[in-house]
Amino acid sequence: MVTSADADGVDPADVPIKPAATVIPLRDGPNGIEVLVLRRNADLAFHGGSWVFPGGRLDPGDYEAAGSTEDAGAARHAAVREAKEEADLEISADDLVSLSHWTTPLGRNRRFATWFFAVHASDGDITIDDGEIHEFEWHTIAAAIAGCEAGDINLAGPTYVSLLGLARHATVTEALTAVQGLPDQVFLPKLASADGQTFSLYQDDPAYESGDLSAPGPRHRMQMLDKGYRYINELR
Repeated sequence: MVTSADADGVDPADVPIKPAATVIPLRDGPNGIEVLVLRRNADLAFHGGSWVFPGGRLDPGDYEAAGSTEDAGAARHAAVREAKEEADLEISADDLVSLSHWTTPLGRNRRFATWFFAVHASDGDITIDDGEIHEFEWHTIAAAIAGCEAGDINLAGPTYVSLLGLARHATVTEALTAVQGLPDQVFLPKLASADGQTFSLYQDDPAYESGDLSAPGPRHRMQMLDKGYRYINELR
C-alpha cells in the first residue's frame, strides 16, 4: 500500500480531501449513446492531458445556490456551473441523476471527494475556454471505452468505470431511468502494487485491508496498464 511520505517529505495522510463534482453529459446519437469528454490542458498538475467530464471543486457560490452548507447539495450546483464554464453547456441541477461518489486514494498529491452525475444534454453548441480545457469531443460510449483500452484516449480511472456502467444501455432515457433512485456507488480506492503491477482496490475486494493481491475471494479492483485499464468486478 502507499503509506509512506512522498519525495517532498509530505505525509500522504496530510493531503486535504476537497469536495468536487463531475457531470457526464449524454445525448442520443445514430449509433448509440454519445458522451461529451473534454481534454484537460497537458500542463495541469491533476490529470493533465486526460479526457474528462466537466467538473471541478465546489466554490462558496455553490453552497449559496443550494441554500445549504451540505456538500452533496452544493455538488449539484457545482456540476451545473462547471458545465457552463468549461463547455458553455446549459444544464439544470434538477435534471442531474446522481451515479457515484469517488474519493482520490491516499498517495496522490491532490485528493478530491467527487460526486458524479449524469444528465441528458441539449444539442447546443459546445464552447471550451482553451485554458484549462483544450479540446472536446462527442464519442459513443463504446468508442470512448475502446479508445481508452487501445491507448488512444487517456481517460481518468473514474471516468472509465463510469462509462462501463452506462455502456449496457441503448438510449439516454433508458440509462438514466435504470440508475435513478438507486443508491450511489461509493468508491474509496486504495493503491497496491506487486510484481510491477499497480491496482486500485475497492472496499469489497479481499485485498482491500491486507494489501495481499493474491487473497482469495471475488475481486473488485482496477489494474493500471501501460494503455488504459483492466476493470475487474466479480461481485456482479
